[in-house]
Amino acid sequence: MLPLAESTSSALDPARIPRHIAIIMDGNGRWAKQRGSIRIFGHKSALKSVREAVEGCVEVGVRYLTLYTFSTENWRRPRAEVNALMQLLVSSLRKEIQTLSDNGVQLQVIGDMEALPARCKKELQEAQDTTAQNTQLVLTLALSYGSRLDITRAMQEIARQVAAGTLQPEQIDEQVIARHLSTADMPDPELLIRTSGEYRISNFLLWEIAYSELYICDTLWPDFRRQHLFEAIRQYQGRERRFGKISEQLQS
Repeated sequence: MLPLAESTSSALDPARIPRHIAIIMDGNGRWAKQRGSIRIFGHKSALKSVREAVEGCVEVGVRYLTLYTFSTENWRRPRAEVNALMQLLVSSLRKEIQTLSDNGVQLQVIGDMEALPARCKKELQEAQDTTAQNTQLVLTLALSYGSRLDITRAMQEIARQVAAGTLQPEQIDEQVIARHLSTADMPDPELLIRTSGEYRISNFLLWEIAYSELYICDTLWPDFRRQHLFEAIRQYQGRERRFGKISEQLQS
C-alpha cells in the first residue's frame, strides 16, 4: 500500500475511475468526544470532509457521489442533536450552494422528504433548482433515508400497478424493481466507502450495492480528506471485479 500522503490523483488510472461512489460518513460523534466536545461539533467539522470528497470526485472525473447524510434510524437520536443537525443542514446549503455551482455540481436528494422540517425542504428544493443544469457531478444526499423503506415503497407501487392490471406479476424483474427505487436515475455504485472502521452497511443502498467494492477505513469522517478518497479509488482499481465469473473468463 502506498503511504497515504502519496495517494494523489496522479497515481490513479483515469480509464478506471468508478462512475459512482457512495460514502457512509461515520465517526462524527466519536471525533468530537475525543476532543472533549459535544457531538454537533463533530458534525460541523465534517463539512470540510464533504467539500474535500466533492472536489476530489470532480478532480478525477467521478460522475455520481452519494452521501449517507441522515438515516431513517437517526430520528431516534436525542431531539437536541436532531434539531441541531437540521439547522446545520439549512445553514450549510446556503453557504455551499455557490461552491457547488462553481464546481458544476448538481444536487439531488433521496429519502423521506416529508419527514423533514418545512425549512429544510424549502432550502433543499431551492438548492436543487439552482444546480439543476450542472453536469460535472451529481451529488446525492441520502436524507431521512433507509433502504428497507425505499424497497418497501417500491414494492407497494409495483403492487398497485399489478392490482390495476397495468403490470403482470411475471413482468416483474430486476429492471422493474430498480426503476421504482429512488436511485432509478443513477447507476449502481461501483465503490462504497465507510469511515470509522465499522463493518456495517447500516441500511444504505441495500439493493444497489449488490456488486459494489467495499472500502473500510479507520479514519473518522471529520478527518477524511481527498487523499483518503484517492486511496480508496486506488485500491478499487487494484481489484478484480468478476460479477460471478472466474478470472479466466475475464481474461479471455
